[in-house]
Formats: sequence, C-alpha cells, structure tokens
Amino acid sequence: MIIILKPEITQETPEFKFLMKYLSELKGIKTLVAEYQGVTRKVIEIHLIGEDYDLPVELLQSLPGVEKVVRVSAKYRQIGRHGDLEPVGFDYKGLHFDQDSFHVFMGLCAADTKENVEAIFKAMNEAGVRTARMGAYKPRTSPYDFQGHGRECLPWLFELAGKYNIAIIAMEVLSPHHIDEIWEELEKAGHPTGVMLQIGTRNAQNFELLKAVGNQQEFPVLYKRGMGLTIEESLNACEYIASEGNHNIIFCLRGVRTHLGDPHRNLVDFGHVPVIKRLTRLPVCVDPSHPIGSRVAAPDGIKDIYHVAAQGVISGANMVLVEFHPDPHRALCDGPQALFLEEIPCFLDYINRAREAYLDMKNIVARCNFQNMAPKP
Repeated sequence: MIIILKPEITQETPEFKFLMKYLSELKGIKTLVAEYQGVTRKVIEIHLIGEDYDLPVELLQSLPGVEKVVRVSAKYRQIGRHGDLEPVGFDYKGLHFDQDSFHVFMGLCAADTKENVEAIFKAMNEAGVRTARMGAYKPRTSPYDFQGHGRECLPWLFELAGKYNIAIIAMEVLSPHHIDEIWEELEKAGHPTGVMLQIGTRNAQNFELLKAVGNQQEFPVLYKRGMGLTIEESLNACEYIASEGNHNIIFCLRGVRTHLGDPHRNLVDFGHVPVIKRLTRLPVCVDPSHPIGSRVAAPDGIKDIYHVAAQGVISGANMVLVEFHPDPHRALCDGPQALFLEEIPCFLDYINRAREAYLDMKNIVARCNFQNMAPKP
C-alpha cells in the first residue's frame, strides 16, 4: 500500500509527523518514505510494507495530509505504476530524468588513454553534449583482456570532465568498494562532474552490489538488463535497488543473448521500451552499440547502430547510450562497435529527428483518442 501526501506536506510539517507516529503503531507494518520529483511538483510517498491487506483504504485516506492511498500488488512495489501512480523522475547535476525527458550519453566503453578521453570530451563539448559514458572498471570475458584502469584513472578523468563541462559520466561499478573509490576521488577533485553508477549486464543479479548502489543516494543508477534475464527478473533487480532507498534509477535495454540475433552480437530488445514504461515509473535507456557489435551498414548506407538507436527512440526511449572513440581500430575495448568522433554531429541530428518523429506520432495518436472509443453495439 502506498500513501501519497498532499503537495503542501513536507517531512517537517505536523501532519507528516502525526502520520508517521500513527503508522508506527500498526502491528506487522514497516514504513519507507520516498520523495520523487514529478512533472509539476515534488511527491512524497509512504510505502507500507508488511501485512497491510486488512488496513481500510478509506481510513488511511481520511488522515491529515493524505491525498491518495493506492493498494499495490506484490510486484515492483517501489518502482511499479500500480495503475493510479503518476510517472516521476529525478534531477541530477542540473538535468532532469523522467519518462518524458531525452538525453544522449556518448563516449568510451572503457577509458583507455588520457589523450583519447580528452579528444572525446572535447568533441562532445563542441557538439553541446554534456552527458558521457566512460568506464574505469570493465568486466571482460577473458582475464587477459583490458579491464580498465580502475581508480588510478579517476583523477584525470574527473579533471577532464570539468574542463569540458561534462555534467554526468555513466560509469560501471563491479563491487561496492568501487562506489567508495568514486566518491573519494570526486571529493579530492572538488566534484567537477557527476557520476551515474552503472550496473552492467554481467552483474544484473549481483544482489549485494544492487543493495550497495541502492543504499546510497548520492549517485543515480543506470541498470542494464541482464543479457539472459527476463523482463520480470531484471525489474525485480531494480526493485532491490529501490527497496534500499535509492529511487533514482534508469532501466537500460541492451539486447539479449540468443543465436536468433545473429549476425548481430545480441538480439535487439528495444520493442520492450513501452513495456518498461507501462509496468514502471522508470525512465528507459537503449544501448544500440552492444547488441549490434560492429559498424556495419545497410544497403541504404545507414549503419545498423543508427537504425536500432532510432527504433528505440521511436519506441519512446528517454536516453541513448552509444560508443564513440577517436581511433576505434586501436581501442582496447569494444573497438569494432565504436563510432568515429567525426560522426557525432550526424548521429545527433539523426537521433534528434527520430525523437521529433516520436513526439509527432504521440500527438497524432492523442488526437485520435482511441482510448475513449466505445465498442459498437
């Protein structure tokens, strides 16, 4: 059960304190308070966890400061829509993320050299892009492959981000202690940029790591669907994060592992964008680089990465995560799928036109008003 408070109620008002005292006296019930930034206002919710099936909705709704009470199903208690709950988002480093926003994160899957990082940040700055992907910790199938520079690259990575006005870096973490390392190095650097912690597909069910990123609220979380996990399994993983207190989560589709996707590396699953948005209140990201795995182009001259990125955006994606590299042929990680820096203006133009097409089609369908069409007798 979720109690939604009236807009004027804060955690300092008498109504909130009365309500929390009242709820604390209910047997078998634990409470979790969550604050979200909605489209028009900040929303405070009190989640009741435990044996709440006997609690009358009418009674709770009559309590001071309560706007609405929603009885929820067992699935996705924290992140689910549950019918009446409006989609919400979050603000981070001056940028807003929700199911209506749109951002492009570009860069290196793993930072290899300082010169390459500076080249990509410089090109992004010239194109007006302030959101990057840049790994310091990189899991690899072979123990002999490049696995990122780890903590030692963070000082110059953050310094360059500040120099080129990069607001946020999406960065994968493999272990809870990586979160501490990132925070400590950001402190030393004076916080010139922000970090979005990425849970990669290989850690999609690393439950201790999920709890660790959920237990801190300084950094938002980008969760990548497990390459062999169902939607339900992946959303339950996001529920692990939210249940620890961090609701600033973006769900990323990155393709699933099956030979049915050949010759692409993975089968593109971007048709699930509206499914995630329907089931949850999370913004949805698509990563076209990893499922395709190469810069191959179709007969129309458009690279497959462009094609599937547009498919995700046309489906309503709120974020695109795409790889670029100054010299992909010499990249130490995922070079075959990285796009060239010279392509950045073209890719942005291409993807922004796909976004405009999505918004146009959304308006067309809204005017058609299919939902109010009654069946003919």
